[in-house]
Amino acid sequence: MMDRLSAALREAAGEEGARAIVLAGAGPAFSAGHYLPEMVGASPEEQRQVFLACSALMETIRVLPLPVIAEVRGIATAAGCQLVAACDLAVAAETARFATPGVRIGLFCSTPMVPVSRAVGRKRAMEMLLTGDFVDAPTALDWGLVNRVVPEDRLEAESQTFVERIAEASPFVVALGKRAFHRQAGLSVEDAYAQMSEVMCGNAVEPDAQEGMRAFLEKRRPRWTQGAS
Repeated sequence: MMDRLSAALREAAGEEGARAIVLAGAGPAFSAGHYLPEMVGASPEEQRQVFLACSALMETIRVLPLPVIAEVRGIATAAGCQLVAACDLAVAAETARFATPGVRIGLFCSTPMVPVSRAVGRKRAMEMLLTGDFVDAPTALDWGLVNRVVPEDRLEAESQTFVERIAEASPFVVALGKRAFHRQAGLSVEDAYAQMSEVMCGNAVEPDAQEGMRAFLEKRRPRWTQGAS
């Protein structure tokens, strides 16, 4: 499933005219995480392949040129919570719940904590990781794990609102911005300013940037010509 999802994400990003990707669960839950029967009795190498596939999935989301939006109904637990945190944006139903409960079954959520801690901060992440308790949707919103919480019957419409808003911008600039965001996030403030100044200098002379600035000054809609890369 993880390998197929990684491939599907790459395929979707390559579709002509695609501007964003919405990731949603097909059933009553967003994702309950790893399939435990597959892991019980597995060899060390088999376990390694599971977690390598999971990390590759999260990394695929990070490097895709298109924003990936998690659309969450039901539960998102363990690697499912990791998947929400790894997405660029997240919209949740009011009834959605989130947890990293591995500690309760003897398997600490070490890989889920990578994006979760970056989304909610250290103390809140440690609370989730050490207790395994569920966090409701309003709390997830307050903590920064999700961007919006809406009634379940408005969930798809809210995701579409994000898609439509993103689609108004230059796909080239959206891809550039996503790439730059993740690049600067791991740097010191000094290095981040130095590198992002260069990014902005390069961005400023691109055709879509020049078109956007002219369109703003001329009070008209811009006509984008550059695709995502």
